[in-house]
Amino acid sequence: MYNAKGRYALMAVFIIATIACLIYKEQSLAALMAMFFAFLLWSHYKQSSILLASKYFKKGDFESTERILKEVPNPDRLAKNRRGYYEYMQGNIALRREEFELAERHFQIASRFPLGGRNDKAFVLIHLANLALRKKDKERVLAYVGRAKELVQTPKAQEIINKIEKEANSL
Repeated sequence: MYNAKGRYALMAVFIIATIACLIYKEQSLAALMAMFFAFLLWSHYKQSSILLASKYFKKGDFESTERILKEVPNPDRLAKNRRGYYEYMQGNIALRREEFELAERHFQIASRFPLGGRNDKAFVLIHLANLALRKKDKERVLAYVGRAKELVQTPKAQEIINKIEKEANSL
């Protein structure tokens, strides 16, 4: 659970260790160090700092979350289980800044990837329904609400869905 600078420093250590092992003719140790470097490089692109960002996100520290998420080199390369969280957190940050179009785009992408569970996916759909309600798009609101009803597991989420559905029907 390192940030990008920590991973770069660790990669440099593994490269130096690989070179040192080759100089001292320790090929098996050099191969091991090269494997560690390759694993770290792979995790940098596939896992990145999403876990660290989610730790800050759960604490409510959105500035640190945004700073860590900016370190992600290419979100399209993230593993499927990380990409959903990345987009979900970016959507919530955009909502806090009242950038509704950007938030909707992030939530749309997050809805296509696996999240923690059914309830998390339901909250993504609730956010999308809420954003569609702001645009007064009754058809999309009801579609999102219908999908969210299938996934919802908590009474709080069910209550929110009922409120959104009531407002959509009054449009």
